[in-house]
Amino acid sequence: MSGHSKWHNIRLKKGKMDADRGKIFTKIAREIIVAAKAGGGNPDTNITLRNAISKAREASMPADNVKRAIQRGTGEVEGASYEEMTYEGYGPGGVAVLVSCLTDNKQRTVSDVRSFFTKTGGRLGESGSVGYLFDPKGVIIIDPDVADEEKVTEAAIEGGAEDIQPTEDGGFEITTDPGDLNAVQKALDAANIKYSSAEQSMIPQTTVEVTGKEANQVIRLMDYLEDHDDVQKVYANFDIPEGDPAAGG
Repeated sequence: MSGHSKWHNIRLKKGKMDADRGKIFTKIAREIIVAAKAGGGNPDTNITLRNAISKAREASMPADNVKRAIQRGTGEVEGASYEEMTYEGYGPGGVAVLVSCLTDNKQRTVSDVRSFFTKTGGRLGESGSVGYLFDPKGVIIIDPDVADEEKVTEAAIEGGAEDIQPTEDGGFEITTDPGDLNAVQKALDAANIKYSSAEQSMIPQTTVEVTGKEANQVIRLMDYLEDHDDVQKVYANFDIPEGDPAAGG
């Protein structure tokens, strides 16, 4: 399990998922705006937009908000222009961290991100300082009881998936080459297999074990970053052993 996935599960265990729905909607709206700007406002021909809209539905984001975000992306409605930025650094215990942002003010964002690293005992690095420790992949999550393993495996292989693994809750995680994500989604669609999310991700090549105080500091850093409006995704290569207090065990 990747560091980011493990941290996500820790947040679920501790009830720390962001209760501010407005913040969640803001992040998704930015994703929709950028997707519509890059590939047009039709989700049938813009797979990135389609995935962002699916995420909005999962979060129960109002349809009017989704429509307005698409219109901002296509230029039908005026609004702020967002730029994609990725920041790299080391957290406590030498944990490598990638921070993917959508921002309308780069100066503000980098200042905030740097302060989060500093206050938790880490440091923001230069571009390329940790990116080589991660591999870009497409990741598709299928919820439990959607389809049996044989059907999922057959469709995923047909689409060109690299790997299919069961998840802890009884679902499946499909990993693809970044360029094959769309093809695998189409294969799942053709087999009538629904998936809860499909997105580009960064998978750590190896993990760094952290425990005790360092583990708590890593979790603090993850929380600071994830709760910031400009931050879309956080990838990290940490591993917290089962039974460590920071892991909720």
